[in-house]
Amino acid sequence: MGKKKNVTFDDIAKYTHFSKTTISRYFNHPDSLTLENQEIISKALTELNYQENKVAKILANGKTEFIGVIIPTFYHHYYAEILNQILSTYEDFGYKFLVFVGNEQEDTERRYIKELLAYHIEGMLILSHTIPSRELAQLQVPIVTIEREDQYVCSVNTDNYMGAIQACSLLARHQCDILLHINSPTDPSVPAYGRAQGFLDFCKEHQLEHRMYIQELGFTHETVKSHLAEILEDIERTYSGRKKGIFVSNDTHANVLLNLLIRKYGTLPDDYYLVGFDNSPASQEAVLPISTIGQQMDKLAYEAVSLLVDQMNERKKRKPVPLAEPIHKVITPILFRRETTEK
Repeated sequence: MGKKKNVTFDDIAKYTHFSKTTISRYFNHPDSLTLENQEIISKALTELNYQENKVAKILANGKTEFIGVIIPTFYHHYYAEILNQILSTYEDFGYKFLVFVGNEQEDTERRYIKELLAYHIEGMLILSHTIPSRELAQLQVPIVTIEREDQYVCSVNTDNYMGAIQACSLLARHQCDILLHINSPTDPSVPAYGRAQGFLDFCKEHQLEHRMYIQELGFTHETVKSHLAEILEDIERTYSGRKKGIFVSNDTHANVLLNLLIRKYGTLPDDYYLVGFDNSPASQEAVLPISTIGQQMDKLAYEAVSLLVDQMNERKKRKPVPLAEPIHKVITPILFRRETTEK
């Protein structure tokens, strides 16, 4: 059998009796055609069994349909899940993704950004924290950030402050004698700072005894486990015999703390109540499912890609109108009550 001939724009033009220019407009600027003509061409593509040549399209219009993504790490389960949700938006928007993991290395992430720009990506999603938004805003490509400093670029974030209030309210309703918060040092410009601020404000407003453990915990399991073991030793020594409500800044660390307690006692002691943050798979798959403040990661991803696509589409217009100022969207968190509080 002979090789099947690829259907060309010329073939489609002859079949529909339109010009090749009209066929090109259908693929690159369909809104410039009437709905009737769009339907005629669409039907012809089906009847001709047309298969689009993506490489030819890129060469023709310079649009790659690629979005670059910079993730800081995969140690925290949150990043794996949010990336999964970002990738799933392909069905809604038709964009593919080039993903780099920066591992919190500023020079590495700058090199990755240059690499992405060399691929002529149409936009970028930034989840890492190393490069200031002022610098990102100077790149000649639309950018949306998720859960990081965002003064000069568009962003989508969770209401972290509200999440902290939800966590503390749950622990207070269980009549804990002392509320404790475990977190890493966070710059006030980062949305996640709201977790510590919300904890502090709630405890002061309700005159609850509290303490914050704010220290670097590291980026590997062994390092995190070592630091949390030291914190747990201090908690046991200082608050022995008292009902302890612990709000941990993310599910990955909450799961490590839970494992330390279960290894020591065989179960979660009655005087410990534990809440995490993110509703990542780690909270659901833990030995005891962990109560947590759920970031709606499907909404975060969808809104971030949608906001980025809006900017990219605007740039494709003959007379694009730049944003007067960055757009910042905030997603409400959801409290999930599980076995580490509902005993």
